[in-house]
Amino acid sequence: MSDFIRSSMPKKALFHRNRTKSFAWAIPVILVGAAFPAEAADINGSWARGDGNARVRIAPCGAEICAVNTWIKPGTPKEKEGDKLVMSIKEDSEGSYSGTAFDPQRDLSYKLTVRVDGARMTTKGCVIAGLICKGVVWTRMN
Repeated sequence: MSDFIRSSMPKKALFHRNRTKSFAWAIPVILVGAAFPAEAADINGSWARGDGNARVRIAPCGAEICAVNTWIKPGTPKEKEGDKLVMSIKEDSEGSYSGTAFDPQRDLSYKLTVRVDGARMTTKGCVIAGLICKGVVWTRMN
């Protein structure tokens, strides 16, 4: 825009033109943000078990994902800090994971499904060809 046209434009019109131009870059940013939702379905992080007896940290460990006990309520049988569950899971759809898990402390393998919905996670592990299953609800810790 030439200096002559700019100097002859009312300040209000010039401001409106610049504001519109500045807003134009925000549209692609908003659309990209919508295509990649916030970590609502991210399994990684710290989680507290619904019964209040355990807290875990879930994070990548090599090619797998590990859940490591970071705190166990005193007197909780068969569990201790540092126990690890090694998960070979893949995300099936937004927030839904499935695969297997191995518990090296007990030398047990499980068929595992996980559903993450914001600050809530539900896990379901099954053994003996799916005949014995247990579900647990978790809450994300900040």
